[in-house]
Amino acid sequence: MSFPHGWYDDPKDPAGQRYWDGEAWTEHRRPRRGPAPYQGEFGQPQQDQLGQAQQAGQAQLSQPQQFGQPQQAPQYGQPQYGQQGFGYGPRVPATPDGVPLAGWWKRVGARVLDGIIVFFISLPFTLYFWIQYTHVVLDWERDQIDKAQSSTRPTFDFSLPPEVYKWMLYISLISAVVASIYEVFFLSRSGATPGKKAVGITVRLRDVAGPPPVAAVLKRYGVYAGLGLLGAIPFVGTLFSLGSLLNVLWPLWDDKKQALHDKVAATNVVLGEQPKHR
Repeated sequence: MSFPHGWYDDPKDPAGQRYWDGEAWTEHRRPRRGPAPYQGEFGQPQQDQLGQAQQAGQAQLSQPQQFGQPQQAPQYGQPQYGQQGFGYGPRVPATPDGVPLAGWWKRVGARVLDGIIVFFISLPFTLYFWIQYTHVVLDWERDQIDKAQSSTRPTFDFSLPPEVYKWMLYISLISAVVASIYEVFFLSRSGATPGKKAVGITVRLRDVAGPPPVAAVLKRYGVYAGLGLLGAIPFVGTLFSLGSLLNVLWPLWDDKKQALHDKVAATNVVLGEQPKHR
């Protein structure tokens, strides 16, 4: 019979557990957490099972517990059944090797912090364009006020001049380049930008621990930033803006808690730090 992926008692190490990926044992190990498989709800041996174990002179039972446990004791090549018994916490969304996934609010908080940092890093390169943008907007506002004051029936033109979009496009492109360098530098080195480190999350490949490779980071950020840039295009930008919003919200209902840019890059955002590649 098959067993679900998860942490089980290591058949070669009674004091530890090993991760079963649903088909075979992986090399991921950890110390045992909780009571031995034959112990009961409050850490006390179940008397009937303990008696059987004593009579057989064995440390473990040949028959598993009930309550959703596997219906036969697994041999080597199959996981032990201790993880899902009493004394263990409920399952949480995790990577295939058992690392818990980050929640949506932590991801949003990290993006906000990183956005503030990138803004100030980009400012020396975008300051000129911000000044030009501000001049155009202020001139447009004064023109609207003058028209309103000179007319007995004032009308307002809410369409911004084309120069506004031109300067904003320059600002967006420069900021996107700075942000991409920022993401690649930090994620490929440690798996976390300063904003992600502040909230305690990291990015990794879904199936491989450690910082993601540069190619995966570029795919990931390319989808995220591309939707944002396309959303700034007049008229057609509304469609891409909806796509960008959908991308951000996707982890809320995805069983792997991946945004669309995570799916393209095969990455996951997880809790805690990741080991660096050797």
